[in-house]
Amino acid sequence: MIKKEMIAMLLAGGQGSRLGVLTSKVAKPAVSFGGKYRIIDFPLSNCINSGVDTVGVLTQYQPLRLNAHIGIGIPWDLDRNIGGVTVLPPYEKSTNSEWYTGTANAIYQNLDYMESFNPEYVLILSGDHIYKMDYEVMLDFHKANGAEVTIAVMPVPMEEASRFGIMITDENSRITEFEEKPANPRSNLASMGIYIFNWKTLKEALVTMADEPALDFGKHVIPYCHHKGAPLCAYEFNGYWKDVGTLSSYWEANMELIDLVPIFNLYEEYWKIYTKSEALPPQYIADSSKVERSIIGEGSDICGEVYNSVIGCGVTIGKGTIVRDSIIMNETVIGEDCEMNKAIVAENVVIGDRAKLGMGEDTPNEDAPHIYNQGIVTVGEKSTIPEGVVIGKNTVISGVTEASDYEKTLEGVIYLASGKSLIKAGEQR
Repeated sequence: MIKKEMIAMLLAGGQGSRLGVLTSKVAKPAVSFGGKYRIIDFPLSNCINSGVDTVGVLTQYQPLRLNAHIGIGIPWDLDRNIGGVTVLPPYEKSTNSEWYTGTANAIYQNLDYMESFNPEYVLILSGDHIYKMDYEVMLDFHKANGAEVTIAVMPVPMEEASRFGIMITDENSRITEFEEKPANPRSNLASMGIYIFNWKTLKEALVTMADEPALDFGKHVIPYCHHKGAPLCAYEFNGYWKDVGTLSSYWEANMELIDLVPIFNLYEEYWKIYTKSEALPPQYIADSSKVERSIIGEGSDICGEVYNSVIGCGVTIGKGTIVRDSIIMNETVIGEDCEMNKAIVAENVVIGDRAKLGMGEDTPNEDAPHIYNQGIVTVGEKSTIPEGVVIGKNTVISGVTEASDYEKTLEGVIYLASGKSLIKAGEQR
């Protein structure tokens, strides 16, 4: 029988609804990040850099692009005869078939996969965080402390602690209590959603709790292990870690990559971030263009000006166009003489000449102010914006739009006022 010391189970089925139209057609872990990467590249690269060569990726929501991106795991050196990367969607079973209903339910439905490797330890990861972490160091900590469950935690500001699952520990890093999003937190150690379980402990907990609706690690499995008296430890992580679950945190994390001294460095030789790379020509920067403090992806054609922005691969920016503080994803075409301020533009978008995005007042979005805020303009993938249109702040556009979809001033300027949404029929919000 195959025997692996530790295998990883990577939860990548999330919709990421707080990213609005960015995830209407693609799972959150497959969203572009940092020009050439996708969010899932970070935990996958952490696995191979940490010596974890067996990874089950659990997919569910809009899995097509994720599956195509992962393939057989070649970019991460995970194309192996024994182990490697395996995509694990929900599947038809003889007794009952169901979607993954909670984080732990998804793991429970793949007990047979884990059993086939007979591991000593199972590492549970989330597919939607940006960070670098050596899981081998966490495993050493787990063994040294005789833990059955180790939870990676991160100190957060006390005023933000009520947004997280909070661990209360003793002087030996043993978890004595934990509280899910407490109103009055007694500690600032927040769970990062990264767990190492002894395989026997995990299996027993999953089988015992299997009938719980929406079986979840934070709500069911970890409390079960705690009540049973299993030693639980908190592994404190002090590196960079970002949950890019909202448009503003996603925008901020991208902007942090282009700081003069980035707090998250994509260029470290000893901890590479691997991704599936297309065979693209180098980027072309015309002599009429200006680029300052930006990332420009391969195969991009820049004839305008780009400031403080992250530009994906195969992007075209026309002459006279000025792009500031924006994220432009792969294969998007921006026409000539456009102006873009603090925009997030998804993949395969076409923006006509003289369009202006991110203009005017900072009015809250009328339909979903909790998603579309911070003055950001968000454009969903495969959308079209006609030439000459003026678009305000905190706006969202999705679908192939035409001049008739917009309002018109007396002078004949077509516009979408700040705080408005334009989502064509058939497009998801």
